[in-house]
Amino acid sequence: MSSTTSSTSTSAAGAPASAAVTSTTYTPSPGELAPGLTRASGRTLVGWDPESAGQWDHGGRTIARRNLVLSVFAEFLGFAVWAVWSIVVPQLPRAGFTLTVDQMFWLVSVPSLVGATLRVPYTFAVPAFGGRTWTTISALLLLLPTLGLAWAVQHPETPFGVLLLIAALAGVGGGNFSSSMANISFFYPEREKGAALGLNAAGGNLGTAAVQLAVPLVIVTASGVALDRAGLMFIPLVLLAAVLAWRCMDNIAGTRSDRRSYARAARHPHTWLLSVIYIGTFGSFIGYSGAFPTLLKAQFPEMSLNLAFLGALVGSLSRPLGGRLADRFGGATITCISFVVMAIGAVGAVMGLRAHSFALFFGAFLLLFVVSGLGNGSVYRMIPAVFTATSEGGADALLRAKKAAAGCIGIAGAVGAFGGFLIPRGFALSTSLTGSLQAALWAFVCAYLLLLGLTWAVYLRRGSSVAAHRI
Repeated sequence: MSSTTSSTSTSAAGAPASAAVTSTTYTPSPGELAPGLTRASGRTLVGWDPESAGQWDHGGRTIARRNLVLSVFAEFLGFAVWAVWSIVVPQLPRAGFTLTVDQMFWLVSVPSLVGATLRVPYTFAVPAFGGRTWTTISALLLLLPTLGLAWAVQHPETPFGVLLLIAALAGVGGGNFSSSMANISFFYPEREKGAALGLNAAGGNLGTAAVQLAVPLVIVTASGVALDRAGLMFIPLVLLAAVLAWRCMDNIAGTRSDRRSYARAARHPHTWLLSVIYIGTFGSFIGYSGAFPTLLKAQFPEMSLNLAFLGALVGSLSRPLGGRLADRFGGATITCISFVVMAIGAVGAVMGLRAHSFALFFGAFLLLFVVSGLGNGSVYRMIPAVFTATSEGGADALLRAKKAAAGCIGIAGAVGAFGGFLIPRGFALSTSLTGSLQAALWAFVCAYLLLLGLTWAVYLRRGSSVAAHRI
C-alpha cells in the first residue's frame, strides 16, 4: 500500500456517551447488543458509536473485531484475484499459448490499471450499500475473473483481446481494498483506527504472496499443467467469503461519505505531491509483484517459479514496520531512506542481469520489495502529519485537516496503484526497444532519486514550511 481509506462519518444518534465504564473484557451473550444499539432489518446496526466507552467496552469491540476479521478474509481474496495473472502469465506457454513479451506484460499490467481506477468508486460504495451488503457483492464479483480465467486458459486459440478483457476483470479485486478500508474505518474509534486499518491492509496485501505461492503448486498434474485450477481454486473460497459476510457482518445505519473532504483534499497541493511519492513506494510494490514472476521466468528459466511469492511476502510484512519506524523517526526520513535503498536495489538488479547471477538478481529484488513495503507504511504516516502541520490552527481547522487527510489517503491510494501498471509497461518497453530490462531499471533508479529529492526538498529541507513539524 499498497493502502486507501475514505473520509467518512457515522450517525451516532441515541448512543450513550458514558465514559465511566472501564472494563475491556466484557463479552456479550448470544443475541445481546451493546448499550445504545438496536438492529433494523436483521443485521443493520442503529446507534453505532465506537467513541462511546460504554458501548465499545460492552460489546462494541466484539462487533468491530468480527467485522474486521471477515473484511480481511474478503480483501485477502480480492488481492489474490488481482494478482493471479502475475503467476499465470509465465505458465501460458506451457498451456499452448503463443504470446509476445509485450503481450505478456499487458496481461500482467492491465489488472492494476483497472484496480487503481476502481478504488475511488469502491470507496463510496460502502456508504451507498452498507458494509455487509457491499462486502458480499464485491466478493461475488470475484467469480467473474476467476471463472473467466478458468475457461480461457483451456483454449489456447483464444484471441489476445479476449485474454486481455478477462485479465482486466481481475481489477475488481484491487477495488476491494478501498471498500474494505472504508468499511472498517466506520467500526473503530479514532484511538484504535490506525491499528485496525493496518491489520486490514496487511491482511489484504498478503493475498498477493499467497496466490503466487499456491498457483504453482495447484496447477501441477502428472501430465503437465492444469491452469484452469488457478481460477477454479477460488470458487469455494469466494462463496465462503460471501456467505460469511452476509450472515455475520453488519451494516451501519446513517453512514455517509464525506465528499467535501475528498474535494478539500483534491484542492490541497500536498495531496498530489504525496500521491506521486506513493507511486514510488506502493506503485513499486504492486508493480514489481505483478512483474516479478514473468521476469524470473524470462531471465532465469532454469529456476523454479515457486520462489516468486517471497517478494510480495516480505513487502507485505515490512509495511507495518515502516509505520512504526516512521512514528519514531519521522515519515519523511524513512521515506527518503527507502528511496535511497530502492535505487541501490535497482542497481543491484542490473548487476545481477549483467552477471547472469540469479542470487544477486533475486536478492536485489527482495531488497526492493522490503524497502517499498517500509515506504508504504512511512508515507501513510506522513499524510496526517502533513495535513495537521498545514492546518490554520484551532479545533475546527484541525478537524477539517483530519478529514482532508482521510480524503488524501483515498486519493493517494488510487494514484499509487497506477504504479502497478506503469512498472510492467516500463519493462515491456525496455525489452522491446533494447532487448533487455536494464534500461527500465536505470529509469527506475532515476525516478527514485527524483522522488528522494522531492521528499527532502518539501518535507525535510531546513527552511521548508513544514520541516519543523517532523513530518
